[in-house]
Amino acid sequence: MRSIDSLLDRFCRRHPRFGIPRLMNIIVIGTVVVYLLDLFSSGACSLLLDFSRAAILRGQVWRLVTFVFVPLQSNVLFLAISLYFYWMIGTSLEREWGSGKFTIYYGIGVALNVILGFFVGYATMDYVNLSLFFAFATLYPNVQFLLFFFIPIKAKWLAWADAALFAYSVVSYLVQGHPLYALMPVVAILNYFLFFMDDFFRLFGRVRRRADPKVINFKRAQKKAKETKGYLHKCAVCGLTDADDPSMEFRYCSKCNGYYCYCMKHIYNHVHIQ
Repeated sequence: MRSIDSLLDRFCRRHPRFGIPRLMNIIVIGTVVVYLLDLFSSGACSLLLDFSRAAILRGQVWRLVTFVFVPLQSNVLFLAISLYFYWMIGTSLEREWGSGKFTIYYGIGVALNVILGFFVGYATMDYVNLSLFFAFATLYPNVQFLLFFFIPIKAKWLAWADAALFAYSVVSYLVQGHPLYALMPVVAILNYFLFFMDDFFRLFGRVRRRADPKVINFKRAQKKAKETKGYLHKCAVCGLTDADDPSMEFRYCSKCNGYYCYCMKHIYNHVHIQ
């Protein structure tokens, strides 16, 4: 039985034009515009665009979409940092998945929050945006960030901190007597599991994929390269190998026609080979 993730990959391959290119650019720019309008309207713009069950039932259906652009931070510094973080994570996922799959991922998050919003009375994209980091950390667990601008820490460890924040939010809402609000972070995690269920179960050894001859041949080619040339990975742009820099992370580009490896300096900065 095919997983949801593999079905989405198949759908996106068959419909290459599906999706909203540079979706996170649109969301970030829209949020900045709403924030600036709020400064000149004492927050009236956000009140007009935010999710409101009562207002939607009265016919203000634009709120089903525009609540995505309502800024969740009033402090300009915190807003700038969070928007930059979401933009960086979102654009990385779009480069890895393609516009179609990333649009579906974010769109499902919006849809689940809209459905929950009709029960709670309120909806926010805060937890969905935070859940983007789970997806990023699953794909790039060893990418390093500078915590407080000077402490290097890998994405996988930050993901555990993100998970602790989600767990704290759920417990806080339950303790305060708001079980429906506690579903907001749960829904965001559900969106993540829809796309990474196989990766999660494989962590516990419950998923065994069938042997793909193409994958087998690729692994044999890796083994042969390691035995004959002394390295396993070599960047197709700069020629750097894992023997030259053992700490460098290498990845294979899914958009290039063939098995072309790139170091982390060039995985996002190269011309796709067709």
